[in-house]
Amino acid sequence: MVKLIVAIASNRAIGKDNDLIWHLPADMCFFTETTKGNIVIMGRRNWNSIPDKYRPLSDRLNVVVSRDTSFTDEGCVAYNTIEEAISAYKNDPRDTYIIGGGQIYKYALDHDLIDQMYITKIDASFDADTFFPEFDESGWTSEMIMDHPTDEKNPHSFKVWKYTKK
Repeated sequence: MVKLIVAIASNRAIGKDNDLIWHLPADMCFFTETTKGNIVIMGRRNWNSIPDKYRPLSDRLNVVVSRDTSFTDEGCVAYNTIEEAISAYKNDPRDTYIIGGGQIYKYALDHDLIDQMYITKIDASFDADTFFPEFDESGWTSEMIMDHPTDEKNPHSFKVWKYTKK
């Protein structure tokens, strides 16, 4: 099953200057626990944005998609297209998660490659240069699986929604 996981602001913002624009430890914990033991597919810029001390993401197979056919890096497996990356692991018992960035999300949604999505919706807007694409919600069923209030460690409240393709 191919899944997508993302945190978006109320204005659909997901990043700026190739970096996260908020600090929500509870959501980062959700991301880690959800993707741990699975396959994560990301674009090269997303890979490069992960601080060295966290790269590769531990306890996950890190897959990087890059149009640069000569791209290689320690700790990841590289493919030139999202379809190649997904196809390489279609018989793997682990789940495959698309984890960004913006171009990868848009491509995966536009090409109907996603079976399920976990979307964290943050109750705040942010200045950004990268946004999560619009998608037709009528093709999905949704259920809220987490409602996290603002607290001393998480400056914004958020809800996590699970979307499953109809």
